[in-house]
Amino acid sequence: MADHSISRRTLLKGTAAAGALSLTGLPAHAEVNWKKYAGTKLEVILAKGPRGDNLQKNIKEFTDLTGIQVESEQIPEQQQRQKCVIELTSGKPSFDVVHLSYHVQKRQFEKAGWLTDITPFMKDPTLTAPDLVESDFSAAGLQYCKNDKGQILSLPWSVDYFILYYNKELFQKKGVAVPKTFDEMVAAAEKLTDTKEGTYGFVGRGLRNANMTLWTNFFLNYGGEFLDAKGNILTDGPEAVEATKLYQTLLTKVAPPGVVGFNWMESMASFTQGRSAMWIDGVGWAPPLEDPAASRVVGKVGYTVVPAGPKGQYSATYGDGLGIAAASKNKEAAYLLCQWAVSKKQGARLLQAGGGVPFRNSILNDPEVQAGVKMPKEWLQSVIDSAKISKLGLPVVIPVAEFRDLVGAAVTSTLTGGDPATELKKAHEQYRPILERSEKA
Repeated sequence: MADHSISRRTLLKGTAAAGALSLTGLPAHAEVNWKKYAGTKLEVILAKGPRGDNLQKNIKEFTDLTGIQVESEQIPEQQQRQKCVIELTSGKPSFDVVHLSYHVQKRQFEKAGWLTDITPFMKDPTLTAPDLVESDFSAAGLQYCKNDKGQILSLPWSVDYFILYYNKELFQKKGVAVPKTFDEMVAAAEKLTDTKEGTYGFVGRGLRNANMTLWTNFFLNYGGEFLDAKGNILTDGPEAVEATKLYQTLLTKVAPPGVVGFNWMESMASFTQGRSAMWIDGVGWAPPLEDPAASRVVGKVGYTVVPAGPKGQYSATYGDGLGIAAASKNKEAAYLLCQWAVSKKQGARLLQAGGGVPFRNSILNDPEVQAGVKMPKEWLQSVIDSAKISKLGLPVVIPVAEFRDLVGAAVTSTLTGGDPATELKKAHEQYRPILERSEKA
């Protein structure tokens, strides 16, 4: 495929006219002065994962381009979220740029005023390359990054669709077809479970809070909606009960022992060891499955969309972005970094390595970028197909952590014998006043 990279020599060739190049190396309509903040030092706090790896691996290119030094730290997701909130609440965060999980932090960060409005930066041709335009971001990306006033408070970085991973070898061995519906998935999981051999039909997150991202796929496909038109929570109705019954069946009858304590890491371990035949989780976890140093199932993994439920077929969708702390003293320099991180070059790298899916349409739809995807073609097709059936995987509310805790605990309780309807009703009654208080605050 064609080389999309831009050498430092190309950027600096001739004179300072290099500043008139966009991130793709194309002539800009106005000069972006990439060197304006040379000598500045930025601090970045990242959630551990493929996005952070991609940024850190290539950060020297940004420094060469701008002269800006970047210190970044990757922290496990839950701890990173807690640290961000503590520091932002203090008014003196140690970081300029924050990696935020939209599905958890969007409403909280907006209401607290913790992020810089970057709308003016986007409109400034001396700060923004001409290829970085609002219309290039997907609808979900814009829904995530804008507040209710239409201000852009972050740049959408990577979208995470949930897909079905399956072990082709185990499926062939048992003569099982890839499921298209939930009913077929349960039947397949039963056939694929062989406790004597130590193999199980399904694995997924059983751990309280973490389990909500899996459960949501079932909830949406049973016709569930998180909130009604007045903003009231809707998680104890028949859709939620049926979704929880499915979750309970899969994780108690056809999953490995101890699954009640599984997050994505334990689920991935079971799948990569060839002990579980099916796994529903985010598309970004695919690279380790194809890594001979980390996986026993290299070349045996199938990728497809989440099976359909009785009321529809959706892929629970999550996303993350990069924002600038309102308290940062280096806002424009920080913006240059965010812009570089979501650039076509960086986005292509992320997609091609299988580490995530950029929100920018120009990257996903570029045939040359697609040709360079190192993951199996089935993986890329599952990404493209999931984009067409995507639906936000969590309610956009401030106390989303409490939502995940309470409803997640209810769902987890069903794995040790709890009745789905009873547990959900209890969680609903506990959560409703929390949501009401947060909206009045």
